[in-house]
Amino acid sequence: MAHVTATHKPEKTTPSIAAWLLEWYDRHHRDLPWRVPPRELAKGRRPDPYHVWLSEIMLQQTTVEAVKPFYRKFLERWPTVGALAAAEGDEVMKAWAGLGYYSRARNLKKCAEVLAGLPGAAFPDTESGLRALPGIGSYTAAAIAAIAFDRPAAVVDGNVERVMTRLYAIATPLPEAKAEVRSALEPLVPGARPGDFAQAMMDLGSTICTPKRPRCMLCPLSTCCMALTTGDPQLYPVRTAKAEKPLRRGAAFVAVRRMDGAVLLSKRPDKGLLGGMSGPPTTNWTARQDGETSSEAAPFAAVWQRCGTITHVFTHFELRLDIFRGETGRDTAPAGMFWSQPDSLPDEALPTVMKKAIEAALPGATKRRKPD
Repeated sequence: MAHVTATHKPEKTTPSIAAWLLEWYDRHHRDLPWRVPPRELAKGRRPDPYHVWLSEIMLQQTTVEAVKPFYRKFLERWPTVGALAAAEGDEVMKAWAGLGYYSRARNLKKCAEVLAGLPGAAFPDTESGLRALPGIGSYTAAAIAAIAFDRPAAVVDGNVERVMTRLYAIATPLPEAKAEVRSALEPLVPGARPGDFAQAMMDLGSTICTPKRPRCMLCPLSTCCMALTTGDPQLYPVRTAKAEKPLRRGAAFVAVRRMDGAVLLSKRPDKGLLGGMSGPPTTNWTARQDGETSSEAAPFAAVWQRCGTITHVFTHFELRLDIFRGETGRDTAPAGMFWSQPDSLPDEALPTVMKKAIEAALPGATKRRKPD
């Protein structure tokens, strides 16, 4: 990464940056299922805080296209905060399966329960009030305050960081630059339409000011972008080099009951990685040691056949699981485990890594069957 240094401030004044960006947003905003478009806002329609909150939680570390179907299904099943608060925790986890970062789902349920106990199950309308709720940090609080309640909050996600580091040629590497980015953004937030401004910044980063090959000729802020004026926008944001992820290993055991084809599952503890989710029994995930990835570590004696190895990358480490498949005639599941029928398996709370493990042993088992 070449060294970059800011030499001047954008020529446009703070009000003009917001005005130009909002003018662009009015014409080019994305149509998203949780968003109230500018023309509807102008008619007096207000965003539903529940919709804004749900979408923002789902969008953390997850792409828009991946979130859309989950968001729609969640709203169909639990259309209000009260409905979500009354839901069974296991059902919420099942509905979340595949989105990843499962602590979000647990906190979503906790937050809904807290909100249901407030007068009218109403969301607080300030950043400080929102931050007091389970699972709502500074970014999510600012997003809900701005979008749902029109509060002039500085909303900074990854897209906004990219826009701002380029606009001001901020050479401090991320994540160290976060405070500098926020400090630069706060004066830009307009008193009118702060929610649209926040979403415009996100849309600009997602569609124009992209990580690679940004479309600078179409950018409404190109004439005041310091990165474009002084060099290559793709130099920003500057990032600290990432350390190589450590490798963990283990084994997963996919047991099938002969009498009905049911698959043995265990539920992970509510706290910790993949908390509250289900999957085939596994060994501990550690540095490889004798016996950790062999059939000797299986939950019970059977003829275990090795079905290959799967790899899954988590935020802080890479996991490799050796997969074993075995058939058994035992009717009773071992303590802490349960049998899932073939028709029920696709609806279990299976995180992606566990789906990979089962699919390696039983191709197609986690897919929903089409009616005949």
